[in-house]
Amino acid sequence: MTATGARNAPDVVDVVALGESMVTFLPSRPGRLADVPSFDRGIGGAESNVACALAAAGHTTRWVGRVGADGFGDHLVEAIGGYGVDVSHVRRDPRRPTGVYFRTAGDRSTDAHEVAYYRAGSAASAMSPAGVDLDALRAGRVLHLSGITAALSPDCLDLLRELTAPRPGRPLISFDVNHRPGLWRDTHGPEVLLDLARGADLVFVGEDEAEEAWGITGGPTRIREALPEPQTLVVKQGARGAVAFRHSAGSRAAGAARVGADGTPQAPGRATTPRPAPAPATFEPALHVDVVATTGAGDAFAAGFLSATLRDLPVRDRLRHGHLTAAATLTVPGDLAAPPARAHADRLAALDDTAWGTLRLGPGWTRADEHEGPEKEARTP
Repeated sequence: MTATGARNAPDVVDVVALGESMVTFLPSRPGRLADVPSFDRGIGGAESNVACALAAAGHTTRWVGRVGADGFGDHLVEAIGGYGVDVSHVRRDPRRPTGVYFRTAGDRSTDAHEVAYYRAGSAASAMSPAGVDLDALRAGRVLHLSGITAALSPDCLDLLRELTAPRPGRPLISFDVNHRPGLWRDTHGPEVLLDLARGADLVFVGEDEAEEAWGITGGPTRIREALPEPQTLVVKQGARGAVAFRHSAGSRAAGAARVGADGTPQAPGRATTPRPAPAPATFEPALHVDVVATTGAGDAFAAGFLSATLRDLPVRDRLRHGHLTAAATLTVPGDLAAPPARAHADRLAALDDTAWGTLRLGPGWTRADEHEGPEKEARTP
């Protein structure tokens, strides 16, 4: 087993992401997997997608994972590193392969969508507390995790429990629930995910997956009642929008993340200041988007929200940047898309409610001249 780079003391970065990344094969045309004649190679992985999107947005990021000592592993390390992500702490496994998957071009929410995963026994499933560089994982303002990793193996679950446990000076823990029923070997997955979410500082969860995993109905407020512990809870409501709940100061256990005013994550070792009193839940409607494919949109939303959090933007703008980054991915066929330039995104996020509500984005919108007015991109749907 080898690492991809030198094992020096890790630099502190904005965001560290831990998880499995796989080579993805995208169909050359619509149709059943049985009928597609050829595929284009890409990369995919919930956590590495977030790291890549944040790096493309100008943040320093690190991806920590484990891949096979094979050609697909080479491709993943090179491709993710090509976004500017630090991949020097990725481990290579000579005995286990890199995971791959094939998918159709249809919307994943439809019956026509097919995904074929080849990840059982993958190198990533061998991640464990003893098999990763914990110092590299904790050397960030934010550590981003997801429930997918917890489902890969008992060792992976042990690793996530280690990382979400209360610990003095830990980074802000961002956790995307990412409930994947097909990955769990038993019926305890929902219970495990809820426990991990309760140990995080920032949680992303879909309203639909909260119902599927935990049986919670009645809207975002009911989900918050079941998850009162995180400083920030973001409930995604699909095409409707997203709701962010903020927590009061001093309510987290000792060992939670260092944060500044307004919950902004600070680098390890920096002093903290009290968080403000709880603000009302903030809802922001989603944008009207001409969707090409939905895969990766949730990861992109998390990246946009985290980027705005690192910049200490207001909660409304954090949600809007999440929607904008998601819109970039929704308008391309792959799992990853170049986010809009920061000035472009800031201008759109600053639109008044009426202009935001009429904004419609289609393929190529991120390449629009950021100096053009909103009327160049917005039209009433």
